[in-house]
Amino acid sequence: MFKSTTEVIDCLGEQDYIATNEIGTVLFLAERLNKPVLAEGPAGVGKTELAKAWSAASGRELIRLQCYEGLDETKALYEWEYAKQMLYTQLLRDKLQTLLVDSQSLAQAADRLAAEEDVFFSQRFLLARPLLKAITSEKPVTLLIDEIDRTDAEFEAFLLEVLSDFQVSVPEIGTIKAKTQPLVLLTSNNTRELSEALKRRCVYLFIDYPTLEAELKIVRLKVPNLAPELAKQAVDLVQKLRRLDLKKNPSVSETIDWAKALVLLNAKTLDKETLENTLTILLKHEADVQRARTSMQREEQQQRRRPPLDLDDGSFNGNIKPIKRI
Repeated sequence: MFKSTTEVIDCLGEQDYIATNEIGTVLFLAERLNKPVLAEGPAGVGKTELAKAWSAASGRELIRLQCYEGLDETKALYEWEYAKQMLYTQLLRDKLQTLLVDSQSLAQAADRLAAEEDVFFSQRFLLARPLLKAITSEKPVTLLIDEIDRTDAEFEAFLLEVLSDFQVSVPEIGTIKAKTQPLVLLTSNNTRELSEALKRRCVYLFIDYPTLEAELKIVRLKVPNLAPELAKQAVDLVQKLRRLDLKKNPSVSETIDWAKALVLLNAKTLDKETLENTLTILLKHEADVQRARTSMQREEQQQRRRPPLDLDDGSFNGNIKPIKRI
């Protein structure tokens, strides 16, 4: 368990994750309060990477549940291994015949089989999915429920028991409580509004795109071979692109990919040819690429029309003090 917010930030830094004071504080409080963390924000700002870094920093195994439309409890919690049940049925055929040999009626035979059904609906035949793995793990784990906003309200309601009591209910077995309470982090890209019941059970964290200084620090950490001046130019351009009306803003991971591409191409500067050939590393929609090119062309034209500074035209006389004669 972390002792302070500073220790959280330092430990995440050891995992090459640059955390803000807010992130460090939220993770520290979530661990002390035994509450899940709900991290919302645009796609690609490092929410999933935060879960990975938090898991590694705390020395826990990471169990990941990737959410998608149509996800239900059989894929998230458990399902019965029917093939294994059938195999055991075949192997135990002689034993079943002995059990039923003196049955006087079909009903009596069915009753005797029903009395033994717990053998086939036990944890021996239970196939654990991510949620059940996290609950039944003997060792402390970190549970990542990634992109929860892709699921529906019914799945959210199903999760409430896990997030509040750290337990799950299996009808054939009963309630299974967590052996060791996992650290839980849910991520959301804000594609839909999550329920108040879900948010109430979590410590909330919003992660936005990093500032220029923070993103430059990330690029220098992840791509140390990129020349410092070129790294600054690259990050500055990414920041400008995010201010455009794009269908999808370039993510931090795409900034890192672009920086790695510049190193592989031995780029020395962001000249026009380099930008034309590598812009699709950052932008994944043709309309965004065209909008970005138009914006850069407009900026280039404005720079060409801007007159050079002339120190003899009198425009700076107000700031120049006359020389006193001695």
